[in-house]
Amino acid sequence: MKYSDQQRVQKIYDNAVKLHNYIKENHVSKEDLLKELSLQWLVTTPLYNIGEHVYNLSKNYKESHHEIQWAMISGLRHRLVHDYDGTNWNIIADVVFDELPILITQLKEILDKDQ
Repeated sequence: MKYSDQQRVQKIYDNAVKLHNYIKENHVSKEDLLKELSLQWLVTTPLYNIGEHVYNLSKNYKESHHEIQWAMISGLRHRLVHDYDGTNWNIIADVVFDELPILITQLKEILDKDQ
């Protein structure tokens, strides 16, 4: 299915919020994520989806919202998919706990502005 940039950003936002809420509601810590395979599997699906939608955003859209590190986000997805065994879970934990809340705020601002 072909999505517009706006639809993709909404999907990115929705996946990010769902992941963030799950982590908070279930009191998952960075340490939990580093040692529990089930949590690692749980976070990879939303990160895949986020990265795939970012990868498919138009170049113009990404350029018009250059404050977000689109290439890093889609690159993370490619890394997880193609080098899963080489995943550095310390980096993923930092992304989930430190970067994801920032991304959610940035996306919310974009979505509010675009409506």
